[in-house]
Amino acid sequence: MTRLLSFSVKNIKRKPTRTAILVFAIGLLVSALVFSLSFVQRVNGSIRKASERLGADLIVVPTGARGATEEILLENKTKSFYMDRSIMDRVAAINGVAAVTEQVYLVTLATLCCSVPEAMVVAYNQDTDFIVGPWLIEKLKRKLKKGEAVAGSESSFNIRLGLVDVDSKLFGSMFKIVGTMDKTGTGLDNAVFITTDNLNDIIKSGKVTVKPGQISLVFVKVNPGVNPATVAAEVENTIIDADAMARKDIGKNIIATLKDMSRIFTMTIILAAIMSFFLVWAIFTAIANERAKEVGIMRSIGAKESHIMNLYLAEVVVIGVLGSVLGILFGSFLSVVLAKGFTIVKQLSTDLSMTERSLIALASFVGGMLICVLGALGPIQRLKKLEPLTVIKAE
Repeated sequence: MTRLLSFSVKNIKRKPTRTAILVFAIGLLVSALVFSLSFVQRVNGSIRKASERLGADLIVVPTGARGATEEILLENKTKSFYMDRSIMDRVAAINGVAAVTEQVYLVTLATLCCSVPEAMVVAYNQDTDFIVGPWLIEKLKRKLKKGEAVAGSESSFNIRLGLVDVDSKLFGSMFKIVGTMDKTGTGLDNAVFITTDNLNDIIKSGKVTVKPGQISLVFVKVNPGVNPATVAAEVENTIIDADAMARKDIGKNIIATLKDMSRIFTMTIILAAIMSFFLVWAIFTAIANERAKEVGIMRSIGAKESHIMNLYLAEVVVIGVLGSVLGILFGSFLSVVLAKGFTIVKQLSTDLSMTERSLIALASFVGGMLICVLGALGPIQRLKKLEPLTVIKAE
């Protein structure tokens, strides 16, 4: 193996410019693979995780507020919208609904109402809640009292539970931040959570647009065996003031946009792969022509076809490894730095894990190596089958 590599390195050094072009081409292909796979996986993963961790089968929102809801849950944006609380009672009466709970979304404005930058404040009902409560009981071991709040895992109040209580002014009232929620993978990781017991005082302050008897959305659990899509259709058919989204439909508009972008990435990568394939084929065809006499002499002194194949495949592998490794490094850099310029990625609430990045790197490495080997295989096959006598006579 060492001798094969030594021979390959010597051959590579013969034409450093040609080798550099090959390495560069494979590197570009692999970096494009890493960047596109990272982009698609991150958006898909964020939508999937947000959907899985909502804790509800269905979300009911005011008519026309689907997009704003997705922006809050998936993209960390601050939005507020309201509907009459009676809609929740009508949803609860629909066949197949097991439980409902409401939330009210408030938006803080620095210097006008609050001592924090613009952020979401989520008021939830502790008596009916099944979204926030499970995390809260596990961490805080009790319910929130009036005047207390809990910060999302990535909010400006991200403190270690039990170390310190932080006072903050929200909508004219002082709140004590008593803990930090676990990471949910949704946009609500940046929010501050309070209970609906505080709403009357907040509304009286005049610093919010919500009115008494209004809520932002309703989280719905359906009975076992009931299709959430069926309940969603019933909600929209019977309540004209509300839209309903099944959990699996959250992010559908983003996914549609993502599919178009994925097609563009796929076409670009296919074109790059075809170009890289023919570049490798052309260069190794030239190499085969240049080394025909060398191979003929090797064959005349007893070298087998397998020896020739192994020698030149080792050269291909060295080039493929160099190009793929450089491509992975550059593609990873692009996915971390340049991807921040994409609004859809910049606003996502989750990032790729090391395992996901490693799998993307591995898949891209395999893709780069495959293109390199396949492109060189034809010329090498022809090279190994050269008849020694024919080559020597031709010279």
